[in-house]
This record gives sequence, C-alpha cells and structure tokens, in this order.
Amino acid sequence: MNRPKVSWSDLRHMQVGLYGLGREGSANLRKLRSMGVEPTIVTDVPKASYGEEILATADGGLAALERCDVVVKTPGISRSRPEVTRLAECGVPVVGGLGLWLQEAPLTRVICVTGTKGKSTTSSLLGHLLTGLGYRCLVGGNIGVPPYDPELPGTGDYDYWVIEVSSYQATDLASSPPVVAVTSLHPDHLPWHGGVEQYYQDKLSACSQPGASLTVANGDSDLLRARAGLLGPHIDWVSEHDSPDATWIDALRLPGQHNRRNALIAQRCLLALGVAGARDDEALRAAAASYQGLPSRLTTIGVVDGVSFIDDSLSTNVLATLAALDTFPGRRVALIVGGQDRGIDYAPLVSNVIAREWPTLVLTLPDSGRRISAAFAGSGPTRTIDCPDLEAAVREGFSWAHPEGIVLLSPAAPSFGHFRDYRDRADAFTRAMRVYAQP
Repeated sequence: MNRPKVSWSDLRHMQVGLYGLGREGSANLRKLRSMGVEPTIVTDVPKASYGEEILATADGGLAALERCDVVVKTPGISRSRPEVTRLAECGVPVVGGLGLWLQEAPLTRVICVTGTKGKSTTSSLLGHLLTGLGYRCLVGGNIGVPPYDPELPGTGDYDYWVIEVSSYQATDLASSPPVVAVTSLHPDHLPWHGGVEQYYQDKLSACSQPGASLTVANGDSDLLRARAGLLGPHIDWVSEHDSPDATWIDALRLPGQHNRRNALIAQRCLLALGVAGARDDEALRAAAASYQGLPSRLTTIGVVDGVSFIDDSLSTNVLATLAALDTFPGRRVALIVGGQDRGIDYAPLVSNVIAREWPTLVLTLPDSGRRISAAFAGSGPTRTIDCPDLEAAVREGFSWAHPEGIVLLSPAAPSFGHFRDYRDRADAFTRAMRVYAQP
C-alpha cells in the first residue's frame, strides 16, 4: 500500500479537504484552523448540529475533494471505499491525522500499541507506569485524545507519548516509532478491511513502516507467531508465563492471565526505550499501586443475592470474550453476547464454551444473536437462549445464575445499531441489573 509521507506542517500552503468529522475529524478541523488553513469539509451525511458549511459526499462533495491538494480523512472511512480509490486515481493523497503527526513526532519517545484485544489496557498501563515513574506522558490515539489536537493543554510538553492504534488508523501510517507493541490478533472489522487476511495485514502494518525496529508481541498467540513476517525486523515475544518473579504486577489488581501478559508487554516496551526504573520491581510496584482498570473491562458493577454482575462491554470481538470467560474458572457463568454483526466466525466461542468445565448459559442479543445460537446448534449440552434485548438477557441470566454464579456482559460484538457506544450499553446493563435482578 502506497502511503503518502506528509506531515501537518506540509499542509500550511495547500488546498486541504477534510473527509469526515466525528471525534478525530473534529480534532483534524481544529488543527487545520490553528495553522490558518480553512479546509473543504465533506461528510457522507452532513448534520446541521455540526455548525459548519459541509458538502455531502454524493452531492458535490467528492468532486470538491478531487480539486484539493490533499485530503485528511477520519479513521472510520475505509481506504477500500470507491471514493478513496477515486481520489487516488485523481492523484490526490489521502492521509490521516495520526499519520500526519507521526511524520514529525519525536519517535524515539513514542510507543504505538495495537492489537485486536488488550491494546487499551496496555496503553493505559504504559501511561500509568510512566507517570508513576516520574515522567510526563500523554496516552492518546484510539484511546483518549489525538496527540495533535490544539485543545490539548501542553501539546508538546511531554516526555513520552503512548499511542493506541486501531486497525483503521494503522492504514494511515507512513512511519512508525522504533518500538511497537502488539497485544493480540483475531478476526475483526472484516467488512471495513475487506477480509480476514487484509485485516491482519492492515492491523500489523504499523510494525513494519519506516522507523519501526522492535515489535513487542504476544507470544501466546498462534496467529501472531504464524505471521511473524509481518512484525518487522526484530520481535520480543512475551508470554503470560514469563517473569514469574514480577510481583509488581499484583499491585495492578487486574483479573486474568491475559492482563498479566499485557503488563509484561508494557514493561518490555519501557525496557526497550531505556526508561529508568523499568527493571526495578519496587519502583514498578509503587508506580502500579494506584492503577484503576478501564471502565467496562471486567468491571464488577454489583452483587445481587450472591450473583455477580460483570460489565465487559468493551469486549467487541470473540478473543476478548474468551479471555473474559477464562477469568472465572470454577464459576457458573451466564454469558450475554451479540450486537452488530460483522460476519466474524463464532466457532472459537463455541469450542471454548463447550470445553469449559463449569456450567455456562449463552444468552444472545440481536443482531448477531441468532447466528451465534446457530453456531452452537448440535454442539452438545450447552444451553442458548435468543433474547430480544439486554433487559430480557439480564432477567434470564440472573434467574439461572442464582445463587452464586455470574452474569457476564461480554458481547463479542460492537454496540452500533442498538446503543450509542459501549458506555451506553454498559449503562443499560447496570440499569437492567437494578430493575430486573431482584432477590
């Protein structure tokens, strides 16, 4: 893939198109205006609430972008879209805000973190540890804020930047920092990328762009090991069983062996950057002590009559849900799954649930729910129930899990179409627990 090597500074005297708004698109607009650049703004469906002069893509917008010197797109716009292909045919470079920033960032002090699952936790761990060790650190990108947003206080006043990179953003990068972390790999976002192998290539592309030197990677992932050739010139494999004496990890209070590996990946990244204190167990323990886990990531929201309710709404793919299930050995689990259907294969979920030694009830939600339950058909004694909504799933789950089981919301799917985002889904889960789970 030909990725234009363009920086924000290069745009000062260009005719710039802005394709898409939203969170990152709005930051792109602020950045351009801070540079004195007034872009041509195009979105697929302009909203009056934006308060800007915006063209619709299908109603003159694409033609206007074709007349620009460069187009800055939001991550949600796939490079495989015909509009982006058309711009490339017209010789118009299509870039992303994060890629523009990396072209002139102090890369030896930047860590990029990607992965199908675990990248947000690992990014937050890195930021917390760096701060606890006495450094000024910005955690941004797919988590937090774009590192170039003019509204960010002290934009350049940091010792380190930890940048979470989604598979969407990865396709916009023409350069990478020397150290990149990859936490996991599993099929995801297939319609956007156009297939599973293209997703893998896009997701891992940050490991091999110019500037990349070392990839700190999940060594417990067979998919990653099979694609070592995509991981750049040097690989540091990390397993959850490594460093048994790393007792500082206990201070994080994170559940699950997968989170132990995430913590070790964070430490290896700090070691690769030569961060003082990264080898000191006591220093790391002190830095880790006040860590707060991410919301909606294996968060206990309540216990009703002995039944624990676990919010894992951030788990939007099968791999994350499998890790969530593995966190509760010996417990009876009512698993709530389903949401936006992206066509992913649910066979790994089926095999993992069937292999579980403890009772598991699978409660499915639209839109992917019926396809999930169909995948379980004929697989054995595992019971599945198709629920019309989250409230019904909570009622069924509480009744079955009583008196000492778990109701686990770990959907293996995004929330789009039914909730605003994962937070809205988590809030609905909490409300349903309060209303429908009564002792």
